[in-house]
Amino acid sequence: MPPSPSPRKPKGSGFERREEILAASLRLFGERGVHGVSTRQIAEAVGISQPTLYAYFPSKDHIAAELSARAFAELERRLTGPHFAYTEEGLAAAFRTYVDFGLENPDAYRVAFMIEGPPPPEGAQVAKKPGEGAFDVLRRAIVRMHEEGLTATDDPERLAQSLWAGMHGLVSLLIARPQFPWVDREPLIQSHVRMLARAALRS
Repeated sequence: MPPSPSPRKPKGSGFERREEILAASLRLFGERGVHGVSTRQIAEAVGISQPTLYAYFPSKDHIAAELSARAFAELERRLTGPHFAYTEEGLAAAFRTYVDFGLENPDAYRVAFMIEGPPPPEGAQVAKKPGEGAFDVLRRAIVRMHEEGLTATDDPERLAQSLWAGMHGLVSLLIARPQFPWVDREPLIQSHVRMLARAALRS
């Protein structure tokens, strides 16, 4: 079913209109994937013309790139702080921060982490490659733990990537397969992040 177009809107402030475009795009991308949505559909959902949309974003890929960058930046912000105490409890709390972010923001998580798309287009406002900042928070913590002899591996980079994959796997499955006969979600999440934390630490 095509999205219900919003009534045509009067000219508003540039910032507000830009945010409306991003919000509508995030919803549509989350429902259909980037490749299943056109700029015409986005414009109709916002209640503007397609040429008006192009005054704010040169292409759909520019919209997707900004949404992805925003999601990664928010995840980085959440992970940066009083996390990664070098104990099982501290690691589990940090991993839970990641899981909660994904489940609280499923559309943003899909666009940033689950939808394969082209690299950010030239001219897109992306300060760094998507995900680098958020992953670096985890990687730096694991490297420091390794230097203190606390990790269960001799390769902190491999361990950091494995932990990231473990968190992503749970979040993406819970988002993408809601009809699977999952056990109670809260105990599942708690046991998963605890398992990852235990696996990271030298026994």
